[in-house]
Amino acid sequence: MKLHSSISSSVLVALSLGMAPIAVADLPYQGEGHIMVQPSDLEWKPVGSMSPGAEITVLEGDLGKEAAFTMRLKMPANYDLMPHTHPEYERVTVLSGTFHFAHGKEFDADGLRTLPTGSFAVMAPGEPMYGRTGKDEVVIQLHGTGPWGIEYIDPSHDPRK
Repeated sequence: MKLHSSISSSVLVALSLGMAPIAVADLPYQGEGHIMVQPSDLEWKPVGSMSPGAEITVLEGDLGKEAAFTMRLKMPANYDLMPHTHPEYERVTVLSGTFHFAHGKEFDADGLRTLPTGSFAVMAPGEPMYGRTGKDEVVIQLHGTGPWGIEYIDPSHDPRK
C-alpha cells in the first residue's frame, strides 16, 4: 500500500477542520489487487474539530473530494462528543470499546444507546447526534462520501472557534 502526505484537498480539509495534515491512501481504491493495512501502519493525529483527546487516521480516500472515504476515530475514556451534524451519510462501526450514542440537538445522557464492539449505525445528513465513551477508549471506523465536515449545534462546542 502506498501512503502519501502530499498537499491535496484532503490536507486542505484537514486544515480547515483544525486537524494536522494526515497521510491518505491514493484513492478511494478502485484498482486491481488489494490494500492491506495493519494497525502499525496507521498514523494517528489530533482532530482539531473535536475536543482534545480525539485522534483520527484516514485509511483511504480524500475527505475533501466528492468520493468515498474510510477513517477511524479514537476517543479516550469518559469523552463527550457534543451534538453535531455532518453534510453526508455517516456509517459507523465500533471497532473497540463501548460507544454510547444518540440522536438529538441537546446532550441527554438518559437518551444514549449502548453500542458495544461490533455495533453498526448509520446517520442521515443533517441529523443531529451526540455520543459518549465509557470507562475505556473507543475506536470507531467511519465510512462515507466527502466532502466531509462537522458542524456543532451549539457553536461554543466547536474547538475551532
